[in-house]
Amino acid sequence: MTGDQGLPRARRFATWTTRRWLRVGVTAALVVLTLLGAAGAWVLGRTASLSGELVDTRSPALTASFRLESALLNQETGIRGYGLTGTAEFLEPYRQGLAEGDAYTAQLRELLRDDRAGLEDMRAVQDAMEVWQERIARPMAASPAGSPSLLAGERATEGKAAFDTLRTALSTQQERLRAERDRAREDLMATMALRNWLFFTIAAVIVLLATLVFEGLRRGITTPLEQLGVDARAIANGDFDHPIVPTGPADLRRLSGEIDFMRRRLVRELAFTEEARQRLDAQAADLQRSNAELEQFAYVASHDLQEPLRKVSSFTQLLRRRYGGQLDAKADQYIDYAVDGANRMQTLINDLLDFSRVGRVHHDHQSVDLDKVLARCLSSLEVSIEESGATVTSDPLPTIAADPTQMGMLWQNVIGNAVKFRRPGQAPEIHVAAAREGDLWRFTVTDNGIGIAPEYVDKVFVIFQRLHTKDTYSGSGIGLAMCKKIVEFQGGTIAVDPDYRDGARITFTLAPEPPHNPGDSTLAEATRADAEPRP
Repeated sequence: MTGDQGLPRARRFATWTTRRWLRVGVTAALVVLTLLGAAGAWVLGRTASLSGELVDTRSPALTASFRLESALLNQETGIRGYGLTGTAEFLEPYRQGLAEGDAYTAQLRELLRDDRAGLEDMRAVQDAMEVWQERIARPMAASPAGSPSLLAGERATEGKAAFDTLRTALSTQQERLRAERDRAREDLMATMALRNWLFFTIAAVIVLLATLVFEGLRRGITTPLEQLGVDARAIANGDFDHPIVPTGPADLRRLSGEIDFMRRRLVRELAFTEEARQRLDAQAADLQRSNAELEQFAYVASHDLQEPLRKVSSFTQLLRRRYGGQLDAKADQYIDYAVDGANRMQTLINDLLDFSRVGRVHHDHQSVDLDKVLARCLSSLEVSIEESGATVTSDPLPTIAADPTQMGMLWQNVIGNAVKFRRPGQAPEIHVAAAREGDLWRFTVTDNGIGIAPEYVDKVFVIFQRLHTKDTYSGSGIGLAMCKKIVEFQGGTIAVDPDYRDGARITFTLAPEPPHNPGDSTLAEATRADAEPRP
């Protein structure tokens, strides 16, 4: 055995899917309706046949027989009157009856052409009619008019007997035709009763099938789906431990099982998410402690470290002014090293303080006109711009919601780098462009300076990363890293265009409004990285 044949009946039905139940139900309903329809068509055909036989054959044949009898009576009356009186007017009913008799005879033969018994009765009537015509009617009609015919008296008895035989034959025919008509009527009534009963049965079967289909759909599909919906709503309302009990056909039970599997997996994922949330809360607490420590470091760097550094710088400068040229060349060189180191250390600490304050101290978001910010930046860089002979042009810049101090630091570092890293012997040409790109503004700062090699386009945004020695170009290596931090706190990105070869092209995007929690993405990335398994 294969398939469902090897299973017990109950288990075999339990493996049926909704499609299979519907297919079997529809097939059974179609078979029943086809059989009932065929029976109804046969009954209708039978009713039409009997009705046609009764209306088109039996009743017209009986009527034609009666009319034939009337025509023969007219013939007999006319011949008898003519024979007794010799008056020619009596021949007119005879001739008319003769024509009508021929017409009704032909009609009867046509109506009874498929009825052997009826044709035999018709033949008997014609034979009796021929005898009467041969022996009585034609000889009397041939007698001269004006005086009674001698044949009327001589053949009166024979004529009566012949016509009685004819009438007996007609009576036999009429009785048979009447019986056939009554039988056809009875058959028609019985068939109509059967038709009515059959149509009632068809209607009852249709109602029964509709009831069975409705009940089957309710029990097999609607009720299981409603139960599944109740279970799903219970789970959606937060009762994740609520089990889903499979009911209905096999495919609905399989669907319920898959949803229950999804529920169990969701429970596991929620447990994992809760654990991750707890780790995230712990990391957030650590981050808050780290920020507090950063605040403390910023305070120490801005106060406690600055004071001894200023003292070292001041005394080394005094040492150089007082004893410069009095010691040997090595001592002067060492003093210069100390002064330069102290100054660079102070600059580095100030830059670090500015870097740490981005997004932490400067977060006063307001409407900022970037054209005005750029103008203030160019005013601050006026000395270096005049010394280098730089030309700075810009497109109309938008107004966005941002921190004005951060925007000033951003433009000052980008424009300052473009002026600083210029080609020897060539005046810098700097252009600032702005264009709307979806929900962001994209800014492009293009210069004709020394450019950035493609292998360093990512390295320049890392803090303390320098591509040149401090003797060649001054600076702490924090500028572009600070720009990157400012741009990211404003919901954008910054990059170097590696395809631009005639200098450097810095592109960055800024959101019209800063994100609500600009630090969340960093924290989420750190949490995700911590949650990932280590190799």
